[in-house]
Amino acid sequence: MRTKPDAAAKAQTVAYPGPSAQSRKDAGPEVAPHVIVLFGATGDLARRKLLSGIGFLAVSGFTAGIRVVGSSLDELDDEEFRAFARESIEAVGARKLTDEQWERFAPLLSYVPTSAGPEALAAKVAAAEEELGKGVRRLHYLSVPPRAAVAVIDTIEQARLVPRSRVIMEKPFGEDLETAVALNADIHRTFQEKQIFRIDHFLGKEAAQNILAFRFANGLFEPIWNRNFIDHIQIDVPEAIGLDARAAFYEPTGAYKDMVVTHLLQVLAFVAMEPPTALEPRAISEEKNKVFRSLEPILPEDAVRGQYAGYRSEPGVNPDSDTETFIALRARIDNWRWAGVPFYLRTGKRMAEGMRIISIAFKEAPKSMFPAGSGIGADGPDHLTFDLADESKVSLSFYGKRPGPGMRLEKLSMQFSTEDTDRAGDVLEAYERLILDAMRGDHTLFTTAEGIESLWERSAPLLENPPAVKQYAPGTWGPNAIHQLVAPNAWRLPFERTWRE
Repeated sequence: MRTKPDAAAKAQTVAYPGPSAQSRKDAGPEVAPHVIVLFGATGDLARRKLLSGIGFLAVSGFTAGIRVVGSSLDELDDEEFRAFARESIEAVGARKLTDEQWERFAPLLSYVPTSAGPEALAAKVAAAEEELGKGVRRLHYLSVPPRAAVAVIDTIEQARLVPRSRVIMEKPFGEDLETAVALNADIHRTFQEKQIFRIDHFLGKEAAQNILAFRFANGLFEPIWNRNFIDHIQIDVPEAIGLDARAAFYEPTGAYKDMVVTHLLQVLAFVAMEPPTALEPRAISEEKNKVFRSLEPILPEDAVRGQYAGYRSEPGVNPDSDTETFIALRARIDNWRWAGVPFYLRTGKRMAEGMRIISIAFKEAPKSMFPAGSGIGADGPDHLTFDLADESKVSLSFYGKRPGPGMRLEKLSMQFSTEDTDRAGDVLEAYERLILDAMRGDHTLFTTAEGIESLWERSAPLLENPPAVKQYAPGTWGPNAIHQLVAPNAWRLPFERTWRE
């Protein structure tokens, strides 16, 4: 039974007033009116992210108009779906709406249950398009389990809703190379590749996009962004949460398929890609695909799989489960820029903290003129660190002289956060940004069929012969074997120094 938020919780809700006029101007031309057909409209992702994100876009002025047609297995009418949407946004939505914003958004929502069939869906979409007028496009968001994706595509085709449309696909996209190729083939029977948007919400975050700006807009960093100056790179995404009632999804999937292929390796591509010929989708996608093609096969001996103690007792989990809730691995890119530079990736459930960190470790000076005991090297190499959390933080750490007599060195840092700027209120939540990009037809932050198939191909050695899972205690940083994996280096997390507030 769904419960409504109590009065105290509602009193603490802070609604976002909307983007500034400058933010809307920076976004470019207004997006054409859209009917968003949201499949899986009563699911967990829709409750937490999609309904609030679409609601924000609908009342923000970024588009010429939006209508939402929800569809799922639940038997609801329009009013019941509106009540569900409001309760979801108020209780767990990533972005809150004011009462006035909700009154504007509610009439834009309608619903048709899956059981009503394609003709009923087509009728709902036609009614929504008539309200919007000329120039309407369709955006189909498949917030459904991967096994249901093909059936939804068939429904879209039977409802004759393919023309003037684009489709957003949720992860994971396949389970291995064979299933990814088959899924791409199934979808391409209905949609062209240019209509398909395989979503990775990590790439919709402000900090992930800031990597491109940081690298390619500054003469200070791009000349040293290579094997001559960088020692190793870490992409570290530990999660404090557990299964969160998702055993049916997680048991056959595991941490590698859930997080590494769909998130961490996508972020790796942004970090490692060559400069694109232009800041446009096709050029950026090609450079990302070059990274994937250059990625060496991921071998079992370069990975540590873990499972938190108590996982096999979770509801819905096989008592003999070999599913990993933790994965750490060493990846290598076989090209001129990155030859010999290890990329360390780590993610897992029920870990000490939930964080999203990219750490670039620079090589140490070739010779030290400082006396023994001065502190040089005591706190590891210089680091450039990106925090992919919503605050979008960047830190550059380096050695400097400690004030006072003598030559004693200590680690200093320069830090930046989006929250420090007067444009912090203009940051779009990841799903908002990606839905808006899909409406524009901008593939920059999405994965191509070639890219996802390349990643599954390089994953084959690990998937075919996975090492045994090692147990780790909840609330820790994973199995002890991770330290041998990264030696002679050390994991950047946990931080010895916290971010400045």
